[in-house]
Amino acid sequence: MTRYSCCVAVGVLLLVGLAVPHPVAAQSESGAEAFVRVATGYRLIPNITYHRAGGHDLRLDVYQSRAAEGPNATLVYIHGGGWTNGSKEGSALTVLPYLEMGWNVVNVAYRLADAGHAPAAVEDCRCALRWVYRNAEQYNFDVDRIVVTGNSAGGHLSLTTGMLPASAGLDRQCPGDRRRMWTTGSTSTAELKVAAIINWYGITDVFDLAHRPPGTSGAFTEAWLGSRSDRDDVAKRVSPMNYVRGDLPPILTIHGDADAIVPYDHGTRLHEALDEAGVPNELVTIEGGGHGGFSAEENQHIYAAIRAFLGKHGLPTAPSD
Repeated sequence: MTRYSCCVAVGVLLLVGLAVPHPVAAQSESGAEAFVRVATGYRLIPNITYHRAGGHDLRLDVYQSRAAEGPNATLVYIHGGGWTNGSKEGSALTVLPYLEMGWNVVNVAYRLADAGHAPAAVEDCRCALRWVYRNAEQYNFDVDRIVVTGNSAGGHLSLTTGMLPASAGLDRQCPGDRRRMWTTGSTSTAELKVAAIINWYGITDVFDLAHRPPGTSGAFTEAWLGSRSDRDDVAKRVSPMNYVRGDLPPILTIHGDADAIVPYDHGTRLHEALDEAGVPNELVTIEGGGHGGFSAEENQHIYAAIRAFLGKHGLPTAPSD
């Protein structure tokens, strides 16, 4: 076992009780039993190169249950960090609830600001989604049941990954034949479709954030947009608010109403625009909540809402589903 996989296994063991969807079973399970279940129950395929851009190999990790059979619901997870920092490894434990529900997980790294200004991160995540489509048969990804999620900048990228139409042109550099018709059940389409998006306090209007007063979220937005002369146009081009339309997948937004980094109105404005467009969506407001760092009780409430949201839209919430 490598040092990385060892750390993941230990972390999984420490937090597995938080992720298990059946509290009674979790309470009756000993530490040794939990270790055996985790160590033998999942496999990790790390650092698969899904694209090369700007001189960088862009990588992702695949987590899967060893017991899974056939195409399975798949979560695409995108880490946060203001487009300037963070890593897929640093977010590995965040995906535990989905593994416990029997899902595949694809944990994505992308170019940060020092490697590529906007719209590089958006392009990369679109390419990661295209990689999931191209490799669905090999890894048992069910392309009819792909959910994209992330927090903060990752929430923003989960929105752009799932909302952008092909006509936006932000996946033109992705490997593979863009003209290929993807067959998903009874539907063939050239568009990359996802079944749902779960947005944790993500930026929904980059242009708005870039023009907020200094001292709010300006620093990381400036770092990502850079000093290019068309920065305002780029900010609009990568803003989820500009892609709201009636054919979007269901979207769940989680946002604290005291968030000092990504303003709460980014969540409310998206919610109102989606309502107006007739898109199924929900806004889970954490009263007094900041930019993440929610309490155990708040997280229990959030994951109950996520499970209800997934179930409402025909997505599995337990391995037996």
